[in-house]
Amino acid sequence: MLKAGFISLGCAKNLVDTEVMLGLIAENKIEITPEPEKADIIIVNTCGFIDAAKEESINTILQMSQYKKNGSCRGIIVAGCLGQRYRQQLLDELPEVDAIVGTGAWHRINEAIEAVLQGQRVLMIDDNNTIYDENMPRITTTPFYSAYIKVAEGCSNCCTFCAIPLIRGGFRSRPIESIVQEARQLACKGIKEINLIAQDTTSYGKDLYDSPHLVELLKELVTIKEITWIRLLYCYPKYFSDELIDLIAKEPKICKYVDLPLQHIDDEILQAMNRRDSRTDIETLLAKLRDRIPGLTLRSSFIVGFPGENDQHFAALRDFVETQRFDRVGVFTYSQEEGTKAALLSPQIPDEIKEERYHTLMSLQSKISEELNLGLEGQRIEVLVENISEEPGVVTGRSYREAPDIDGQIYVEKAADSKPGEMIKAKIVQGFTYDLLAEKLTE
Repeated sequence: MLKAGFISLGCAKNLVDTEVMLGLIAENKIEITPEPEKADIIIVNTCGFIDAAKEESINTILQMSQYKKNGSCRGIIVAGCLGQRYRQQLLDELPEVDAIVGTGAWHRINEAIEAVLQGQRVLMIDDNNTIYDENMPRITTTPFYSAYIKVAEGCSNCCTFCAIPLIRGGFRSRPIESIVQEARQLACKGIKEINLIAQDTTSYGKDLYDSPHLVELLKELVTIKEITWIRLLYCYPKYFSDELIDLIAKEPKICKYVDLPLQHIDDEILQAMNRRDSRTDIETLLAKLRDRIPGLTLRSSFIVGFPGENDQHFAALRDFVETQRFDRVGVFTYSQEEGTKAALLSPQIPDEIKEERYHTLMSLQSKISEELNLGLEGQRIEVLVENISEEPGVVTGRSYREAPDIDGQIYVEKAADSKPGEMIKAKIVQGFTYDLLAEKLTE
């Protein structure tokens, strides 16, 4: 049987594309192997968002191409964002690449494989108007109890630093019925946690129903009895409505966890980024969230070194992070992306200043995170067990406060009888910068 190996890079949204392509490949009677040296075809689903991601994608392509010499590989297929964005350049400069499958052509992956096996070198770039649905075959690669559901594709916000609209097209939502049906299918397979993702999750439905419909979607999803946790990721602040806040607060299945990428806080920088919220808007929203959602965990992300960011702008951001005391923060140095409006702005900030600001903000947040975790000591929590530790009687897992793949872990002692996928009660005994130590409760 023909064998295919798959490497998925980048975000969870890209991972869903990978899982659908895996389903299509398996449906075509191609065996999927985790050992690239045994694969006849290797597909690399790439990220092309920022420089570091592009570099990782290129290095992975070159690494996988070695199996043409030292393994069974007969062809390398590049899928995803890097292939979409740099299609011809990749074909021209990387002779190791046999096919490019763009972000709108993932459904043609079997066609690409067949072409490569016939000795063709192909470029498949379709219109970016596709999105998978519940009828697509999909092989989840996440743990058996957790999965991502992509509720929308693309983005129409056009932030000046971001190339996503250029790569994945405008914002387009899936119908509520499609998403709910997929959630039911996943629940029947044992999924307990679903993580809703999009480029702009709070805008969900705006294109289909003339107004955001995330609340309506959530009201349907919470009726699925097998689902324990529903987590919202990538929540653009503009459409975070009072109705959504109230629903999160009162509905026990919706994790009291809000991922709110703010990017900056200074109004001049926000305007230059083409963000639709002012500092006043953001602070008002944060106050509402904290006031009306007991036990809220807040995550955000920020960009340092955006063109024109001076010492005063950065000081405003630093002071904001210090005052707001987010539970989780991701910090990124600005990446000058060709084709974006910000790439043409001046002055561009030197790399050494970007790095200095990055480390300043991360150091500040590390201190805040440790203090907040220390403050959790003594609290009782529900933990979703994920792994059995090498240390006897210890398991690792997450509570509602930790999103998969991006946040810390909880180490639970006295839990020798616990298994992955199980929900257990625990008491936090010690907090660290990113992780927590807990003990399993027996009562």
